[in-house]
Amino acid sequence: MRIRSPSMSELHAFATAARLGSFTRAADTLCVTQGAISRAIARLESHFGQPLIHRNAHRLTLTDAGRAYLEAIAGPLAAIESASASMLDTDHRHHLTLSAVPTLASVWLVPRLPDFHRRHPEIRLDFVPYRRNEDFSRAKPDAAILAGEAGQWPGWQVDYVIGREMVPVCHPSRARSQRWQSPAALLTEPLLYHTTAPANWQHWLHAAGVPSAAPTLATGFDQVSILLEAVKADMGVAVLQRCLVRDALQASQVVAPFDLPIELNRGYFLCAPRERRDHLALHVFRDWLLSAAAIDIAGR
Repeated sequence: MRIRSPSMSELHAFATAARLGSFTRAADTLCVTQGAISRAIARLESHFGQPLIHRNAHRLTLTDAGRAYLEAIAGPLAAIESASASMLDTDHRHHLTLSAVPTLASVWLVPRLPDFHRRHPEIRLDFVPYRRNEDFSRAKPDAAILAGEAGQWPGWQVDYVIGREMVPVCHPSRARSQRWQSPAALLTEPLLYHTTAPANWQHWLHAAGVPSAAPTLATGFDQVSILLEAVKADMGVAVLQRCLVRDALQASQVVAPFDLPIELNRGYFLCAPRERRDHLALHVFRDWLLSAAAIDIAGR
């Protein structure tokens, strides 16, 4: 049988350059020279007799044919890479590499990991750098805890973990001095927000019975941990995931002026490629993680 597919090195060069939008960044990722990436893609285009990538000075873009080909090979490439990594790792079934949103990892997940290790000492868990736009194009991680909404990752194994329940928080002295009568009264306060989810205030107010609210946001922060510190410094009021402010609430560092059972669409999800659904360590960790989240939610 005549083999019509190109070499793996050409496929990886094309897929990586397409994902990163740069020959240089693809070369750094694959530990080869920029010229090697360029030549591999040129061979691929010659093999198919048509261009796959538009080259310009700022960023590479895909042709229609290149986009269709990338969609067709991305999943199989990830599966081959995962299977190859498993063959090289003799204890892979008991070893899980994970990435997670840093704030959730430090505030919520890591304090619970001693329980996981007590229950499952046979499982080795390692964390790798978090990528906001994780696509599992690399051998690691095996799974990732990502922030987003249900349906955002079609084709993956996805489980909601925690983080949809939101609550407004402020410094105790601010709550004592203002004595707000209804959620609408918060519109007069400096509204602090997370820069990746500026609509959270509007969504929360709508759910709290203020459907016509058009909140004017004050100061934005790109990390929840810094946003919470701003609340502790009495810079204003923020609406945050309950799971991330539970300890601060219990310690009376902040208070919830309107403690309502309101859930928004965004939350934290455990995501993994479907081809890893039978990974033993992932299966064990998933069961434990969802159980730990259910206990946290029940203890509202």
